[in-house]
Amino acid sequence: MAAGGAPLKVGIVGATGAVGAEIIGCLETREFPCDGPPVCFGSSGGKTVATANWGDITTEKFSVDAVTGFDVVFLAASGDFAEEYADAIGSVLAEGGVVVDNSSALRYKDGVPLVVPEVNGDQCEGASVIANPNCTTAIALMALYPLFKEFGLKKVIVSTYQAASGAGAAGMAELRDGVAMASTEGEKYVDSMGRFKEKVPNSEFAHPLAFNVIPHIDKFQANGYTKEEMKVTWECRKILGFPPIPDAAADAKLDTAPPKVSCTAVRIPTLRAHSEAITIETVKPVTPEAARKALTGFPGLAIADDTDAGLYPMPITSTGNYDVEVGRIRQNDVFGDRGLDFFICGDQLLRGAALNAVLIAEKCKA
Repeated sequence: MAAGGAPLKVGIVGATGAVGAEIIGCLETREFPCDGPPVCFGSSGGKTVATANWGDITTEKFSVDAVTGFDVVFLAASGDFAEEYADAIGSVLAEGGVVVDNSSALRYKDGVPLVVPEVNGDQCEGASVIANPNCTTAIALMALYPLFKEFGLKKVIVSTYQAASGAGAAGMAELRDGVAMASTEGEKYVDSMGRFKEKVPNSEFAHPLAFNVIPHIDKFQANGYTKEEMKVTWECRKILGFPPIPDAAADAKLDTAPPKVSCTAVRIPTLRAHSEAITIETVKPVTPEAARKALTGFPGLAIADDTDAGLYPMPITSTGNYDVEVGRIRQNDVFGDRGLDFFICGDQLLRGAALNAVLIAEKCKA
């Protein structure tokens, strides 16, 4: 973040959760100009949040009055909380203050920018409430946007491999517990040939995640997609500058046709960092070499594309890193010289949530 200016008064609602903890970490490592420890809020207060630079912080009970005059308030709480309080918080902040909401509640609301700073950071100007996109969308757009700018996009087909961290700390704990049960309790759950004998307990996911993949994230919609899958469509459109909800008649009147986006979202038994296999059909001809050139140097994106050396994006190399990895870049055999396949991986709790939120605040307060 650019140096200079007065220190900023910062609050975090939901600091005890997985995303809230990562927001604190990003503020610390990026040396965000806080005027002291961020004020951490909870529903009741009195909990302890451990930090590297500020020591232990005791949470305070949230109220709108308590954030009056703050410069930045991060919401890492529920969508219901954001709907009830985001506008009220925005109205009592210091001049030029901003609320950054990590829930899905405000993403499609008129007048609320939905922002990935490297893509549409200009939307931050003058906004008092800004929405953070879905983790899958934020990670995908780091690679899609430079290709959209250089070659145009007609179709985007995404298959996701989403980590347990998408369900927060409770999701990661359930995966750890499930793996431990199925690995250590003799053959109670899984026999020596890998056959399930008894279901591992689950509550955070639709089915046990240990030694499993689940093609079901969020609620199924009338069109057969899940809401998680539709979020990728709606949010890609809005962040790229199009109306979020597809409408064939309205789309036909636009000067530039929005890309058609389809997603299949799958939960896999990794702890954190989401992966995505993406196929695109472009407006202009594209080659892998031209795509690498367009992607190279884009802020927040790292090329990991040397198959001879075994270099490609993976959760194990993306976890804990700010950059999204992109690799396996190759011509698509279906769309020919206007088609491309690639694979990306990014830390869901960072690029997909906390880091993006802090980058929004930096953009607003630079």
